[in-house]
Amino acid sequence: MARDGLTTGNICFHAVASASNMGAMKNSNSIVLSELLSPAAINLNLTSADRTSVLEELVNQIPELARQPAARETLLRALHDREQLHSTGIGDGIALPHARNALVGLVDHPIIVFGRHASGIPYGALDRVHARIFFLLIAPTVTQHLAILARLSRLLRDPGLREKLLGLERPEKVISTFREAEAKI
Repeated sequence: MARDGLTTGNICFHAVASASNMGAMKNSNSIVLSELLSPAAINLNLTSADRTSVLEELVNQIPELARQPAARETLLRALHDREQLHSTGIGDGIALPHARNALVGLVDHPIIVFGRHASGIPYGALDRVHARIFFLLIAPTVTQHLAILARLSRLLRDPGLREKLLGLERPEKVISTFREAEAKI
């Protein structure tokens, strides 16, 4: 089924996309994705061949959890549990791995990890397009979690942005590209 320009069966994605369409992000407390991205949490050369491995690769990209093996395991377990409910592959070569709920106590601020895979991996999206663009997100509150999903879904509807993300060569360019895209909405 098509939702907001992306093919998806992900009910959570649909719900936040609908909230985005209702103007929920137009308040002064809006999430600014470009401020949540950091060069250390961007990997433009993912090498994993399957969903399980790419989740590990993305989690290992989180600087805040580098010296916390128990926290990394908790996050990986939550991500795998979410994927078993339904794939977070939303179509058009995009996956938005996230836990079903906010991960209270795991992090004290929202974090986004951006990853890109050269050839893509099967990720269970309804359109069967291999995922090449990944946004792993974690947040300490449900409100932040949903706001990030809504903001990402709104921005990623733009095929031009998706195409740019596939060609960027430096993590800093990912951040500036998001800053530019957010300025337009």
